[in-house]
Amino acid sequence: MHLRPLSVILAVVLTAAACGSGDKGEEAVIDRAPEPAPTTVAPTTTAPAVTTTTEPDPAAAKAVTTAGGIVVPVISRAGDGWTVRTPCNATAALSQARAKSAGSPVVVLDPGHGGAEPGAVSPSGLAEKGINLEVSRHAQAALQEAGVATLLTRMGDYEVTLPTRSEIARSVDPKAFVSIHHNAEPDGPRDGPGAETYYQIGSADSKRLAGLVYEEVVKAMSQYKVAWVADRDAGAKYRPGSSGDYYAMLRQPGKVVSVLAELAFISNPAEAELIARPDVQKVQGNAVARGIIRYLTTKDPGSGFTEPYPRVDPPGGPGGPGRPCRDPQL
Repeated sequence: MHLRPLSVILAVVLTAAACGSGDKGEEAVIDRAPEPAPTTVAPTTTAPAVTTTTEPDPAAAKAVTTAGGIVVPVISRAGDGWTVRTPCNATAALSQARAKSAGSPVVVLDPGHGGAEPGAVSPSGLAEKGINLEVSRHAQAALQEAGVATLLTRMGDYEVTLPTRSEIARSVDPKAFVSIHHNAEPDGPRDGPGAETYYQIGSADSKRLAGLVYEEVVKAMSQYKVAWVADRDAGAKYRPGSSGDYYAMLRQPGKVVSVLAELAFISNPAEAELIARPDVQKVQGNAVARGIIRYLTTKDPGSGFTEPYPRVDPPGGPGGPGRPCRDPQL
């Protein structure tokens, strides 16, 4: 798939105007990076402006990428470098010789899980963490081809705690934050893809983004004829918890417009075999990118909105206190 540069997309828009896995949930988290208070975000009235940054000023860096390819949020300046939050939610000092500014990304993509945390695993042993990363890389490539500066919270196979992921989002303050996952434990068969997207309860913009990503993913995956499965309430939806949004990646980013996407059921052997294919991973990533671009450049409302059935909150899973997290070499 070839995505047109964003400048072309924006010109068309303007011309037309003139004429089930536990660690994504309500886990207990390390308290070194406090979670922001729940907020209600009003919908935007115009398409968000899209900007890119060249040669970012190190003094203004909100996140940096280390020489080893690790993205970390900046806490403060320290000499000629920075004090940063590590993937395991500790702190470290980095000099400019060891890292560079991540700039001002318009979009942040969050490949779920990583390292010792595999996420959902298929009956054949296919781990969610690797598929999430590959799909995110394809989405990033498609977005950047369209002129949308994009950052990943995880660029390799290592663990990143939920507080660090959300701190990256809050630090760089993108126009959109999308956490990419693959699902498990469906309710039963479905006549078509059982993708799900979750939006922030208090944000009309998040709901619109979720509807657009859902629309594009289902449309793209419908070309494959497999034995699909789904939850009964598959679609674009919300999930309440005891303190607002159930999912940490919707709750912790605060005012950043955020969506969590479950693109397919990796626990279903037929779907696992499909998404193990690199060409299908690219189809998924391109679909996510198209949904995001439509969110940034149009007023399309999205579709697939559904009322979720009540769920019982499971206890905190991997990623909470008591489970060791090993930081990668920065």
